[in-house]
Amino acid sequence: MEAQARGLLETEPLQGRDEDTVASADFPSMLSEEEKEELKAELVQLEDEITTLRQVLSAKERHLVEIKQKLGMNLMNELKQNFSRSWHDVQTTTAYKKTHETLSHAGQKATAAFSNVGTAISKKFGDMRNSPTFKSFEERVETTVTSLKTKVGGTNHGGGSFEEVLSSTAQASAQSSAGGPRRAEEEELQC
Repeated sequence: MEAQARGLLETEPLQGRDEDTVASADFPSMLSEEEKEELKAELVQLEDEITTLRQVLSAKERHLVEIKQKLGMNLMNELKQNFSRSWHDVQTTTAYKKTHETLSHAGQKATAAFSNVGTAISKKFGDMRNSPTFKSFEERVETTVTSLKTKVGGTNHGGGSFEEVLSSTAQASAQSSAGGPRRAEEEELQC
């Protein structure tokens, strides 16, 4: 009988036409009274086993929770441990190690390349600053700044470096906008 029940459970899933046949079949009439009684007894036994297994599982789950509470483990700690364990597992894989080495090597090369580019740009700016064109531009700016300082009220006509001229122009511009013409007159009086 058990072989017959197992045979029913292990069959292939029903297909379209088979479903119609099964739906219209009258299984209870195909079974003898003895077979029906055996199946009913097996059904009751399976239901009892399922109930027992559920109770055992529930008891084991409660016991698991109690043990975790005694150990001070909670959901967050478990998640952290699982994540740490998973991350460690990932880091120990060959693929991770190879990828890490490759990216590390690529990062070192990129750093060296950026360093070289930075050095080259600095050198180009230095060369450009020493070029005749830049010197000519610097002189023109210096002349313009000197004339502006004279118009604004500055008394320093000694020239100076490009940075000094820019700095003094910025100061003169800030003073003239802050105090207006009256401030410039006061400066001339002080000198």
